[in-house]
Amino acid sequence: MIRLKQAVIVEGKYDKITLKNIIDATIITTDGFGIFKNKEKCDYIRRISKEKGIIVITDSDSAGFIIRSHIKNICGSSDNIVNVYIPQLKGKEKRKDMPSKQGYIGLEGMSPKIIKECLKKSGINEFEEIYEIKKITKNDLYLLGLCGVENSSFKRNSICRYLELPSKLSTNAFLEAVNAVYGYDKFILAVEKWRQEADKN
Repeated sequence: MIRLKQAVIVEGKYDKITLKNIIDATIITTDGFGIFKNKEKCDYIRRISKEKGIIVITDSDSAGFIIRSHIKNICGSSDNIVNVYIPQLKGKEKRKDMPSKQGYIGLEGMSPKIIKECLKKSGINEFEEIYEIKKITKNDLYLLGLCGVENSSFKRNSICRYLELPSKLSTNAFLEAVNAVYGYDKFILAVEKWRQEADKN
């Protein structure tokens, strides 16, 4: 397992599933071209790029390159962006009946060995990039009243607005977001400030 400090941007949920078995990192999907209409996600990616940097891994087809270009425009600078390119291999993914329009295998169909090689070719070293940080868990959210209790969903939405995170996140997505942006100590302090301001109102 390769542990990375940067967040990793991929196109779809199957790409995310593939990477989850290879890397330990925050993984954000663009939902294909959905990123063009999702202002909240664009703002989130911009913020993550400034906080910890991002690694962009898209399919090696025309759509993938369009998405890469859009992400660069979102962030306004390439200083905190590492682009990882997968090879253009002909074929199709196992779950699909037909190959893609251009006939290349996407990220989801790449072997762990190829993906690791692509990461290293891009200058990402699994030893240099190890980043230890205490993470927030579901149990922490439960103790804070942000999951598994009455009105927890409402409270999560409220704190998302306060922290300028995407709204209506599931518990798992919320965990990923706050761990990516804050980490344990900063998040606990943020929750305390959120509660204090809520009490004033």
